[in-house]
Amino acid sequence: MSHQDSVNQEKRIAAAFLKINTVMPIIKTGDLIVRTGNDFTSESLRNLNQRDQTYSHCGIASVEYDTVYVYHALGGEFNPDQKLRKDLFTVFAEPYSNRGIAIYRHNLTTNETDSVAATAKKMYHNGVMFDMKFDLQTDDRMYCAEFVYKAYRAGTNGKLAFNISRIDSFSFVGVDDLFLLPQCALQKKILY
Repeated sequence: MSHQDSVNQEKRIAAAFLKINTVMPIIKTGDLIVRTGNDFTSESLRNLNQRDQTYSHCGIASVEYDTVYVYHALGGEFNPDQKLRKDLFTVFAEPYSNRGIAIYRHNLTTNETDSVAATAKKMYHNGVMFDMKFDLQTDDRMYCAEFVYKAYRAGTNGKLAFNISRIDSFSFVGVDDLFLLPQCALQKKILY
């Protein structure tokens, strides 16, 4: 990497953090936060999405004492204990290993979004593990989209009718299944 490449990279990262900081005030508890990772695993996961392959990972926002957190299920080397994570939004959205993020909001009442967040927190405190088998039938292990899907379903008493994707006999929830709903609206999309 040349000196100019390093300078350009530093400028890109600084600009990305500025964008991340400007979007934080619009985030509300219960929002769906999605991101596009820039590694091979993220690329593979994006390809599982059946209708929109933009995003590779997702989580649920929770504003706690004016701080924005994202609850999410993450496997692999980035999460050695394999349990659900609670990360600052700036950590979840960081531009070093991500190409961009988006915030989506479902048409829910405040009570419903609070219930979704409470459900996510309960799963987090229960130490739900990451599901390497991507088995939608288990509740003690979950992958990212499954965790978000189940938190929304439980928190809204099944109000949202999410699509279930299929490849042959394998059923799963893709990241795109979580935001491609008539009652879900894009709030902001940022590319780094």
